[in-house]
Amino acid sequence: MRLPPFHRYRRFSQIAAVFVLGMIVGAVVYNAIYHMGYNVLWLSNQELRIQIEEYRDDIDTLKKYNNTSTVIREIKVRTEDSKVKEGTAVLDTVTVKEILRKLVSDLEPMRGRSMFEIDSDGKLARLLLDGKIYIVREKEYTVRIRTMLVMEGVLQIWVEIGPYKRT
Repeated sequence: MRLPPFHRYRRFSQIAAVFVLGMIVGAVVYNAIYHMGYNVLWLSNQELRIQIEEYRDDIDTLKKYNNTSTVIREIKVRTEDSKVKEGTAVLDTVTVKEILRKLVSDLEPMRGRSMFEIDSDGKLARLLLDGKIYIVREKEYTVRIRTMLVMEGVLQIWVEIGPYKRT
């Protein structure tokens, strides 16, 4: 049996190879764009879920303490933008929100306490939570409390979040 000469089909095989490579590269580019969009959607979904949970907790607390004006009804924790040191990565918003959610759950016993007794409670909270290590997505982060302020039933706390470095 004779084989046909390959040089007759060389041009066709080159065109077919370029076409198949184009299909593969196109699929890779499309998949990268799709996953990038999905990642943005997932991050915004996580932020909104955490925000809804915070709002539900605030609503429950406000319903519980709406008649008393001298108690802490709401706890707001805010992050300070710390100076980014060389070699440290910037934290993404989902990680920061998760750490803040854990911090608010640790501060939950302060809700319903008298605003006039905040000096002793604030010192206790600072001693317990300053430098505490939180684990989010299998990474360790440390929290430093910078400022605490009570005004009109709202306890506002400014914290600085950074990666934990073992010594």
